[in-house]
Amino acid sequence: MSTVRHQLYSPYERLWHWFQAVTITLMIATGLAIHAPGHFAWPSFAAAVRAHNVLGFLLIANAFLGMFYYVTTGTIRQYLPKPNEFLSLAARQAWFYLSGIFRGEPHPLKKVPQRRLNPLQQVTYLITLNVLLPLQLVTGLMMWGAQRWPEMLQATGGLAVLCLIHTLGAWLFGSFVVIHVYLTTTGHTPLANLKAMLLGYEDVSIEEIEQKVDCPDFCGSDFCRDHAPCGARPQRSNCPLFRPAGDHL
Repeated sequence: MSTVRHQLYSPYERLWHWFQAVTITLMIATGLAIHAPGHFAWPSFAAAVRAHNVLGFLLIANAFLGMFYYVTTGTIRQYLPKPNEFLSLAARQAWFYLSGIFRGEPHPLKKVPQRRLNPLQQVTYLITLNVLLPLQLVTGLMMWGAQRWPEMLQATGGLAVLCLIHTLGAWLFGSFVVIHVYLTTTGHTPLANLKAMLLGYEDVSIEEIEQKVDCPDFCGSDFCRDHAPCGARPQRSNCPLFRPAGDHL
């Protein structure tokens, strides 16, 4: 079967993703060791605290580097839903997750370089990266600096309140990780999304492209413009992904 290879993720995006994934996983593991030291033979409570603190500062540094990259390159637009189409596309995607995926129906929105995330993913990542992650970083920093800034600690309700919020955030992060890993298996093959995040590209069959040239999620991609049969290009001037042949995205 003939396939076309198209780039989805840059080397930095892949490096950032995997560094973030490893760091968050280790923070969840060391956090469990801190909360229930009697249930783990290793690491010790003191070692878990030290590792958790170091990982937290690495996570902060990686978060700011990622923000700088996504803003300066314009990639941040991948995470911003379009208001004029959000509700309809989100409803289609939700129905797919609730029903269509179990009946073998195709994804309602195909992943292309110009739009890698569906509306539900966009909202989830916006909340996770802009609400949950900052909440964890701030509460973690305040607990780390409890002896350095006792007045600020008391103003927020004390260590008990901060620990409760931080623990709740950790459980939400853990839930996100589990769901995220599961959804990586829902590509056109179970390992397709994992391969794309490891290697940066995805192979799509030309036969599939030719069957989907009327789909607005395909008409703007480079491989679609190059391989769509003559006369089959959709005339969709309002399509956010469509660009006439010869235009550069």
